[in-house]
Amino acid sequence: MVNIKINGIECSVEEGTTILEAARKNGIRIPTLCWLKDINEIGACRICMVEMTGARSLVASCMYPISKFDEGKEIKTNSQTVRDSRKMTLELLLSNHKKDCLYCSRSGNCELQALCKELGVEYESAFDGVKNEYDIDYSAVHMYRDNNKCINCRRCVAACTNVQGIGVIGANYRGFKSTIGSPFDMDLADTSCVSCGQCIAVCPTGALNEKDDTDKVWAAINDPEKVVVVQTAPAVRASLGEAFGYPMGTDVEGKLAASLHRLGFDAAFDTNFGADLTIMEEANELLDRVKNNGVLPMITSCSPGWIRYCEAYYPEMIPNLSSCKSPQQMTGAIIKTYWAKKMNIDPKNIVSVSVMPCTAKKFEIGREDQSASGYPDLDISITTRELAKMINEAGLCFNELPDEEFDNPMGNGTGAAVIFGATGGVMEAALRTAVWKLTGESNDAPLEFKEVRGVEGVKTATYSVAGMDITVAVVSGLANAKVLLDKVKSGELKCTFIEIMACPGGCVNGGGQVIVPADVRNFTDIRAERAKALYHLDDGRKLRRSHESPDIKEVYDNFLGEPGSHKAHEVLHTSYKASSLKK
Repeated sequence: MVNIKINGIECSVEEGTTILEAARKNGIRIPTLCWLKDINEIGACRICMVEMTGARSLVASCMYPISKFDEGKEIKTNSQTVRDSRKMTLELLLSNHKKDCLYCSRSGNCELQALCKELGVEYESAFDGVKNEYDIDYSAVHMYRDNNKCINCRRCVAACTNVQGIGVIGANYRGFKSTIGSPFDMDLADTSCVSCGQCIAVCPTGALNEKDDTDKVWAAINDPEKVVVVQTAPAVRASLGEAFGYPMGTDVEGKLAASLHRLGFDAAFDTNFGADLTIMEEANELLDRVKNNGVLPMITSCSPGWIRYCEAYYPEMIPNLSSCKSPQQMTGAIIKTYWAKKMNIDPKNIVSVSVMPCTAKKFEIGREDQSASGYPDLDISITTRELAKMINEAGLCFNELPDEEFDNPMGNGTGAAVIFGATGGVMEAALRTAVWKLTGESNDAPLEFKEVRGVEGVKTATYSVAGMDITVAVVSGLANAKVLLDKVKSGELKCTFIEIMACPGGCVNGGGQVIVPADVRNFTDIRAERAKALYHLDDGRKLRRSHESPDIKEVYDNFLGEPGSHKAHEVLHTSYKASSLKK
């Protein structure tokens, strides 16, 4: 331990702790812009500068580890010198920044804007002069990039390279002309970007945004010729409340359903229904591969970011992918086939909308072999953030809405379905049904497989079932996926079933979830907090295995036949192919 003073208060901190973290542990917040704990620790923005006795100049608190040589030193985090330095840095950033805050998508939730307000920095400064001007890159299906608002903090680069292991963006040029972009200034659509949106989630300004499709939804709702149906993913209910002041990880399922009813949708369904369908098909496919010497390990196919990654970076693993569509696509397919027939509606008149924690879903709805009815399974996919925008536009007092239920027959989901939104959830849900089947459909089959829970990037477990050992692996974050897949390819790891989610922590931390500022992200595990809501919902469900759902039984009895049937394959399964995108 090292004894120091921070703003005159004596503190004892562990050697190696940075000044920034030491201050935070002692109740003092030092502002940052570029710093993301364990991801982007580069000291680039210079907002976190502090005074320290013995130092010739201000030091970057995020990069300065306290050592035994600092014993007795005093640190000032809020002196006039420090405040002047931060204000000048902000003025310099603003001098090359597009200041359209009134209508910027991040207004009110912009870290640059918040710091300017905190430090009393006006938008017009002594440094106003020449500005770089950039064309906005709209090429990608899921997002756009406006470098006129970029502050070169490198957080998006770190998320893409260090977290996801992809690295399709980086710093181009030098000095005042330095900008973030793709190699050789390629359009983002021409790279092997997997559409995960993790860059958007960490961007402190409005430089990166998902493409806003809310106008398309409003147009459909206002078209009297269309039947507009919406579905919402498990993870949305664990994040949406944050946009309306609820604590992180609050379950707002009831108010979510109520808001969808009031926005004007003709029916509001739960993607949990599709998650239960996914388990029925996926568990059946896994058992078939195990019993008939099929390609193993089988790898889940729920995450479109992961699927795109596999097609671009590991095409040799395509045979290992489950042929199941994602829960979003399965729900959409059932809406335009089974439900449309039941309600006597021509599927061409149905506009199918999804609310997802994921920007890659915007890409997924346009994939080939996703049109069970002859029309796209999904027409529009919006993020959790876009839904929050629609709720505000409609003047709904979200916090005051009564709790309501989703519509039947696709408004009910089991506990197995709701945990899909957390890393390990798909695996646990599949095991609940697969083990039940392998053990002779015994009601004594285990319900919980806690070894695959948690936010660790890679988890493995072995279960003894019906006289055989089944080894499973759970991975979240594509950099972790690379590590695991390389072990599988080399033979170092042998397993039966693998769950891979593109986003670290799973869908609860998806690229389309409510934006969390770095000040919170760095000191709170948002993955764990949001996942708690889903496991709490699972605990409270009467039915916790997918095959127990009466609505699932009904759709098989009256339409699909049985899991793995010819009809089920026509409606609920898909195909993949190697990508030709540049890597």
